[in-house]
Amino acid sequence: MPLAAPTWMRSLLPRRFRKAAPRVAVVRLSGAIGAVSPIRPGLSIATVAPSLERAFAVPDVAAVALIINSPGGSPVQSHLIFRRIRALAAEKKVKVFAFVEDAAASGGYMIACAADEIVADPASLVGSIGVVSAGFGFDRLIERIGIERRVHTQGEAKAMLDPFRPENPQDIARLKEIQADVQALFTGLVRERRPTLTADRDLFTGAVWTGRQALDLGLVDALGDLRGTLRERYGEDVELRLIAETRGSWLARLLRRAGPGQTAELPDALIAAVEERAAWARFGL
Repeated sequence: MPLAAPTWMRSLLPRRFRKAAPRVAVVRLSGAIGAVSPIRPGLSIATVAPSLERAFAVPDVAAVALIINSPGGSPVQSHLIFRRIRALAAEKKVKVFAFVEDAAASGGYMIACAADEIVADPASLVGSIGVVSAGFGFDRLIERIGIERRVHTQGEAKAMLDPFRPENPQDIARLKEIQADVQALFTGLVRERRPTLTADRDLFTGAVWTGRQALDLGLVDALGDLRGTLRERYGEDVELRLIAETRGSWLARLLRRAGPGQTAELPDALIAAVEERAAWARFGL
């Protein structure tokens, strides 16, 4: 039986005589999920679809690897990204890996579930399978400073959860109904994609777990990192092709778009940065 030539010897051969190394396209999905502002767009189907399309279109691609680092965000955008990944994987018949960095929480975990295998670092935060709505109430403040709130609607629920009016129990009950419906979709998706879930533990409380705990609970398949896992799976010659992101930082976008009348977007960007910081802070990151 002939022995395989060492890697260094194969590299000396003319390209036409070399066996092509397995190729894995790598897409980084990092940040809060949702179109946060014109300057600081979060992960959304609009921002990530081009990268996903390019990844699955790489010639002779053996797999697509997703690097996920997200505290979650919009359930709609999370689901749209999930569906696009599954549609491309089925169309191209390509295996998908998800590699969790700091966190794949809430919508970030929903996206991770689009992968055929999920790999996390032992210290990654995984889970937060739940739905949350947050806001502020300013009704007492405007009363104290003598501001009168005037709202005129057609439809009694049109001004539901207006932050400048006292909370209405009916509004809260309606919000809970909406949250329950979204939660049912989320839990159903996770159960379908993760048949290895531990049956004797309620994993749908919104709690998060470390990567090591998540492995025991069936939320992830293995512990490790992208390079080590893919070299173990496809050999040391595996070619990792990083697909460039189409998004830029909010500061880069601001500088590129700076001009008369555009500085008004800066407050939106600052608010978006605070909102994203708050999303990460929920997990101590």
